[in-house]
Amino acid sequence: MPGASEVTRTVDRSLRRRGLMLVAAHTLWLWLLLPPAATIARGQVHPVPVAMVGLAVFASLYLALVAVPVAALAVRPAVHHAGLALLALLGVALAAAYGNATTGWLALLIYVCSAGAVGLLRVNRAFAWVGGSVAAVLVIGAARRLPADDTAQIALITLLAGAMTLAFARVARLVDELRHTQRELARSVVERERLRFAKDLHDLLGHTLSLVVVKAEVVRRLAQTDPLRAAAEAADIERIGRTALTEVREAVTGYREHSFARELDNARTVLGDVGITVTVRGTANLDVEADDAFGWVLREGVTNVLRHSRASRCDIDIDTDADGSVLTIRDDGVGGRPRFGNGLRGLSERLEQTGGTLRVGPAHGGGLLLTVRIPTRPLATVTE
Repeated sequence: MPGASEVTRTVDRSLRRRGLMLVAAHTLWLWLLLPPAATIARGQVHPVPVAMVGLAVFASLYLALVAVPVAALAVRPAVHHAGLALLALLGVALAAAYGNATTGWLALLIYVCSAGAVGLLRVNRAFAWVGGSVAAVLVIGAARRLPADDTAQIALITLLAGAMTLAFARVARLVDELRHTQRELARSVVERERLRFAKDLHDLLGHTLSLVVVKAEVVRRLAQTDPLRAAAEAADIERIGRTALTEVREAVTGYREHSFARELDNARTVLGDVGITVTVRGTANLDVEADDAFGWVLREGVTNVLRHSRASRCDIDIDTDADGSVLTIRDDGVGGRPRFGNGLRGLSERLEQTGGTLRVGPAHGGGLLLTVRIPTRPLATVTE
């Protein structure tokens, strides 16, 4: 489906642009690096060039690592994990080396924690990363003899930042999964509609074209011996063609009404025209679901009688009671066990949607017996 692929690519590009804009806005959160930058500007750390380069590389690496999951950049997981490891080593090294100047250097581990929480897909690894980052803050603060209150505050902020980032990442992934599911559902609906339409066309045109062929054979046989009868049959072919054209147009617009009573009339006419005696027992007063399903079954059953049975008689029985409705089509033809082609397979699929069953096999005394049963749907109870 090229159209669907193009839509998917367009959606992916839109999400990537949105992600890059989010990363650009995320740079505002780097204000926590201002205290370490101030110590560098005041010359409180040595050597200054190493601290300056280290802090710049740390900030750039952090933004790059966050952009990978947020903007859905095409980066191999191994490369991304290596970048996270490098960020963690650089953050721990800078915090441990310059942490005696101010507790602001411990804030680097907040970014380490957030980058891992948003970048690691496995939840257990992400939780372990957050816990390791908090532990690193406590260990470095204790080793550098920093004020306990400040160290505890940074550790708490790191924990909260990690938890919030985990929650944000989880929600974002769920939203992506929902969008992907929506696209798949839309594609599935289109495919199902195409199959339904193909099945409807087969059921409509298969029966009609078979009828046209039978009528044309009658016209060919009568053309020399009974021109008036042949002309009448030819006019009938024209009528059938016009009716088929109308039904196809109605099927395309989706407003075609499929009446079982109309199909019964057509069955009597069609089978009678080829010399097959038709007997109908029962009433055609059915509910909407059974009426539609029985209409398709009768159409296909009559088509099979015309094509394959070589029958002289066809009995159609309709039985309705509290348990459901049953349609039986029996002929006295050659019988046998028919193969499930597109027609019978399509009927089975239709009946599955209504909870009905289809049985086709030899009839007692010869011929073929087709039985369809549709159970009555229980009424929903309403409670106040």
